[in-house]
Amino acid sequence: MTDSSDVSMTDTFLVGKLLLAMPNMGDSRFQKAVIFMCAHDDKGSMGLVINNPLPGVEFSELVAQLNVANDDVDEDILYSLQVLSGGPVESGRGFVLHSADFAQKDTVRVKSDIHVTGTLDALREIVQGRGPEQMLFVLGYAGWSPGQLEQEIQDNAWLITDASADLVFGVDAARKWENAIQRMGVNPAMLSGAAGRA
Repeated sequence: MTDSSDVSMTDTFLVGKLLLAMPNMGDSRFQKAVIFMCAHDDKGSMGLVINNPLPGVEFSELVAQLNVANDDVDEDILYSLQVLSGGPVESGRGFVLHSADFAQKDTVRVKSDIHVTGTLDALREIVQGRGPEQMLFVLGYAGWSPGQLEQEIQDNAWLITDASADLVFGVDAARKWENAIQRMGVNPAMLSGAAGRA
């Protein structure tokens, strides 16, 4: 676990990490949120919530609305890929968080084994079965202005932990928060929302 007092606006160490919402999270949109951090610098921070399914939104319907499918579609992907709410910012903008076996011109390598792509071309490849082996599809993102996330960390709103591909892609959305906390060696029932210093 990282000492939150060491977080500065110029650090980029949060990139590729997970933020885990603490029980005292004041913003109900982030209760038990697990956020994969894509960017963090002196201009602000950006991450994708990876454990919040969007009720009533089907990937197949979204693909039809965007008109990215043709006759050559992978039915398994079309009807099994879950749509997640990546956060409240630009909720109509889509991102594919995926394994390193897929890359396009606009793909961003966040970690050696976890990349992100946000183009319609990526969706076309995925729908046709030529996408990554592991992936999550999210709409929207979580964003922070300069210094905002650092203050939230100091206020004990977030835990920081390493992101692993098996946790990001392999654990069901409903169990990601608890699983991530347990991997840190922490009993979720013992977490306190009170901030303090040792």
